[in-house]
Order: sequence, then structure tokens, then C-alpha cells
Amino acid sequence: MNVYRVIGFFFFLLLQVLVFRHVVLFHTAFCFIYLLFLLTQPVETNPLLNMLIAFAMGLLIDMFYDSAGLHAMASVAMMYLRGYWLNRITPQGGYERNANPTIAANGVQWFLVYIIPLLIIHNLVLFFVEAGGFGYFWFTLLKVITSVLLTTFILVLYQLFFSRK
Repeated sequence: MNVYRVIGFFFFLLLQVLVFRHVVLFHTAFCFIYLLFLLTQPVETNPLLNMLIAFAMGLLIDMFYDSAGLHAMASVAMMYLRGYWLNRITPQGGYERNANPTIAANGVQWFLVYIIPLLIIHNLVLFFVEAGGFGYFWFTLLKVITSVLLTTFILVLYQLFFSRK
């Protein structure tokens, strides 16, 4: 992990805690910008290292949100499944060496196919564990769907405006 990744870690942590913590639409759609840092880790990164980074990021988010490990658990679950998902959607020529799964490297369509299922996993784990089960199934499912849509929109906008070509 180079110095740019360490700076990125703290940048996305602060961005989530200081700005996007307050971005909530209709009390159902939450934006989790910090997931962009996790999702754009290089393809070859060791899965255990990815899960440790996700745990650290999630735990720090949990400290600010008072959410008792929910973000850590959801982030680790997402990063655990990330490697399997990347293998399923490998481009025909394979991934380049030190490739980052970004819009600049793979295009918008591939990026959407990559992030949406992983965001669904993250939000399902986060919101259903937060709800304590399936008692509020439809409202929780509404939160999952709207949060995935809002987070996807923000992540794509961020990638389009701030990514290096």
C-alpha cells in the first residue's frame, strides 16, 4: 500500500464522516462514498489485505456513526465477495497488471456491472442487521434500493469528474 492509498483512505473517511454522513434523501437513501476507496483497490491486492482495510475503514466509520460494527461487518462481507465477483466479470483479455477497477480503466458499463451487486450486498447486510431481522422488511428493502441508487450515482459522478485518464 503506497502513500497515495493511505492518503486516499483518510480522504474518503473524512469525506464520509464530514460531508456524506449528512446526505440523506427522504430518510431512506444514504450515500456511502467511502465504499469507492474499497471498490477501487487494485485487482491483484490480496483478499485478506482487502478485508483488513475494509474492517479498519468500517470500524472508523462506525466510531463516528455509533453503529457498533455494522459498517465494518458490511464492508468486510462486500470485500470478501469482491474477488469472486471480479473473477466472474473478467474482461475477455483479462485484467492488466496493477489494474484498478475504475471507469477510466474499464468504462461506465463495466463499472456499473461491477459495483451495483457489491453495493447491494453491502447495503443488505448493513440495513437488515441494523433492523434486527426482517420485521421491517419492506421499509428496509426500500432503504437498500434507494441507498444503492444514490451511492451508485455519487460514485459514478465522482469517477467521471475526478478520475485520471
